[in-house]
Amino acid sequence: VPQLVKKVSIIGAGLGGLSAAIHLASRGFDVSVFEKNDAVGGKAGEFVQDGFRFDTGPSLLTMPFVFDDLFAAAGKRIRDYLTLERVNPICRYFFADGTVFDASSEESQMLQGISRLSPADVEGYRRFTRYSKTIYDLTSDIFIFRSFSDFSSLLTWKSLRTLLQIWKIDPFRTVHRAVSTYFKDPRLVQVFDRYATYNGSNPYQAPATLNIIPHVEYCIGGYYSRGGIYRINASLQAVAEVVGVKFFLNTPVKRILVSGGRTSGVELECGDVVSSDAVISNADAVYTLSALVDDRRWARQLSDVEPSSSGLVLLWGVKAQHPQLAHHNIFFSSNYGKEFDELFVRRIPPSDPTVYVSVTSKTDPDHAPPGCENWFVLVNMPYLNGAENGVDEQAVRGRVLEKLREVGIDVEGKILFEHVIAPRDFQRRFNAHRGSIYGISSNDRRAAFLRPQNRVRNVKGLYLCGGAAHPGGGMPLVIISGKLAAELCARDLA
Repeated sequence: VPQLVKKVSIIGAGLGGLSAAIHLASRGFDVSVFEKNDAVGGKAGEFVQDGFRFDTGPSLLTMPFVFDDLFAAAGKRIRDYLTLERVNPICRYFFADGTVFDASSEESQMLQGISRLSPADVEGYRRFTRYSKTIYDLTSDIFIFRSFSDFSSLLTWKSLRTLLQIWKIDPFRTVHRAVSTYFKDPRLVQVFDRYATYNGSNPYQAPATLNIIPHVEYCIGGYYSRGGIYRINASLQAVAEVVGVKFFLNTPVKRILVSGGRTSGVELECGDVVSSDAVISNADAVYTLSALVDDRRWARQLSDVEPSSSGLVLLWGVKAQHPQLAHHNIFFSSNYGKEFDELFVRRIPPSDPTVYVSVTSKTDPDHAPPGCENWFVLVNMPYLNGAENGVDEQAVRGRVLEKLREVGIDVEGKILFEHVIAPRDFQRRFNAHRGSIYGISSNDRRAAFLRPQNRVRNVKGLYLCGGAAHPGGGMPLVIISGKLAAELCARDLA
């Protein structure tokens, strides 16, 4: 007698939900994805206006082998859908003292750049990259590629070896303290402190284990998807549909149905009930457990976990070209410690913000009309605390323009149009807890263990994926999160 096909409902079509859907459908499951917005991709969205095209979320792709694995799960080759190119320089840094530094994943170029900026730090960089690689080698298998929900998979010799060398993953120092032991020049300390912000954390509080990130970027490499990062979403949707995934856009889920400690499906906002054998939520983990499941115990527990930072995004159509800019650019604040104190301790917009500017028209000229550039501008913001009415966007905008003028870039009169994405928009559009971009911060040494796991313990048949679930934020980790949730789901339903 043939076994009945198991049905799985997935809430949210972000990268995590797309990953889970592809992995499950490729194994023969009947998969339906319900997305509240009108397009797939979650925060990795797209905005188009007046001949300008913008990615509205992630702008740099790392760990490309994770994407290869996802396409391969559906029997496809990534090169048939996407063209991935190394970005060089990975980022151009503008410091408060007027100096400019290009960071590169080409070791010889990186060493030359450091030699020009601070000759005394060349050997420190070599030592730092060895240190960062050690953290990656010891922790990636346990903390990234495996789920804490499956305890048996952690009982390996490699896991034991890591525990016996826990001091090598540097969990007891902060990112800033560790970085400061490798570099003498405060500008280079600032460059490598910045990597804590990749998951919305504070380098002066987050454990130095996060120094794994520079290895991923400098040694494995940073990439761009030709045509825009959003092309990844469209390609994954096409692959998912080939393997049988059904998408329902503009279809928000009202609640996850739970009876007797087990999920039986979802109820949609329109009132329809969709029965399924399991549910995977790619919605924000805190929102899922406190609103869609309405578990007060989870709500209390997660309310004590610090969210990541939020952000203010300004999409500018600029009628000018700036040869001094690269594809990725950072304009640093003059006092990094003060900036993070304002963000995470005082929880106010920084008075002297670090400004990130991505200009994809540097690589894809058709992303802007001739003679123009498309600017994605991001300023880190504190997460919403529930009391304020929102960010004073005009005040922050003024600080950004002033920061640019300090380095000789006066763009104010050249902005043809502006589209703003504020912390409240992240909360409204993506149900992001307190408007956080990256889910939960890593400002606590226990953050990896406090993060919601891929299998919900007290609701059978319910799984989590996405930036707020294990293993964390960032495109490759979110895709891994979807894979882990799918593997747990498939195993349990077997």
